[in-house]
Amino acid sequence: MDFFASSALLLVLLNPFLVIVYLVDAVEKLEKRDFSRVLIRAGLIASAVFCCFALLGDAVFSGIVHAEFASFQVFGGIIMLLIGVQFVFKGIKAIEILRGESEHIAGAIAMPVLIGPGTISASVVIGQRHDAPVAMFSVLTAVAISLAIMLMLKWVHDYVRRRNEPLVERYIEITGRITALFVGTIAVEMIMQGLRTWVEKF
Repeated sequence: MDFFASSALLLVLLNPFLVIVYLVDAVEKLEKRDFSRVLIRAGLIASAVFCCFALLGDAVFSGIVHAEFASFQVFGGIIMLLIGVQFVFKGIKAIEILRGESEHIAGAIAMPVLIGPGTISASVVIGQRHDAPVAMFSVLTAVAISLAIMLMLKWVHDYVRRRNEPLVERYIEITGRITALFVGTIAVEMIMQGLRTWVEKF
């Protein structure tokens, strides 16, 4: 159950239903094969980063950055909160990260979208819960499920858009704003966790 709970934690923070809204430019511009290739490449990059944080954990912050993990939680939560607030009020116009040729999109998807404060925090927590092999498998499982859902949503988008494009655009707008509320909630929770950790030190 701990394994499934850990995978579910990372999967919820990856939130493929929100990520596909962030990637609406790529979804509309790229064919299925190109989108799949770019998304899988981004998933491999993200998986490697998550596994590193799951294995190294707090050592990354205390040994390399010389900072407490709680500081990362507070700052990362603030960043996520700002993104959520902008998305609630501005919709998909708030995040315009995918510009340029397709070979550059994989890195853009991996770094600002998949690899964020919430997912890095979840990777560290997973590494603290499990031994290295189990932690890595948990991370890879969550990323694989997230990519599979996004690929399915891309197929649904292409199928429905040909028949009712205004409905699809309206759905994307509404879904993005609603899921941004969820992102804001997670952001506040990260900030509170970081503050609680700092308070417990005194």
